[in-house]
Amino acid sequence: MNLDFSQIVPYIPFILEGIWATLKFVSVSIVVGLALGTLLALCKITKKRFLKWGADAYTSIFRGTPLILQLMIIYFAVPQLTGYDISEFLSAVLAFGLNSAAYVSEIIRAGIMAVDKGQTEAAEALGVPYKPMMINIILPQALKNILPALMNEFITLTKESALVSTIGYLDLMRRAQIVGADLYRNFEPLLFAGVIYWVMIFILTNIGSLVERRMRYSD
Repeated sequence: MNLDFSQIVPYIPFILEGIWATLKFVSVSIVVGLALGTLLALCKITKKRFLKWGADAYTSIFRGTPLILQLMIIYFAVPQLTGYDISEFLSAVLAFGLNSAAYVSEIIRAGIMAVDKGQTEAAEALGVPYKPMMINIILPQALKNILPALMNEFITLTKESALVSTIGYLDLMRRAQIVGADLYRNFEPLLFAGVIYWVMIFILTNIGSLVERRMRYSD
């Protein structure tokens, strides 16, 4: 086997910088996806048809088209229409955040619908307004039920973050590709990047399990 990991040693600091670059845009994307997804979920359960139709249409579009296509449209096609270039970071955040929101909205909607209807009826009987009722009563209960699904979505988002290498964003994957092209050896840097991705996902999985246990025992 023609393997020599010693050749990538000088490039290790360069590759490791990609961890921060990856986590930075993934973290912002998660916040965007969670905020927009919550809003979409509330629109889906409302009695106002135009809001429900709009949220359903949004989910259908972003779940029905490939993420890489959405990324390419934002980075390459939108500047063609607007005349303004969009940075790799902003393109990544928009594509991943908007895409994640579609999935998160379905997860949250299912969680809200799973909450006992008696909770809503009791709050309405006590005269609790809709907004405080959702924020203080319904959503906290729904969160306990959907936390595993949300963590799975965030883990998937982290793994799929490697797609941003296609637009030149210097994430972990892109840096491994650059090292491979410089050394004319791709297996070693790509394997090293794969190990780093595995470690990140392993840590996220354990954090999710810890949070889930604490929420379960807090009942």
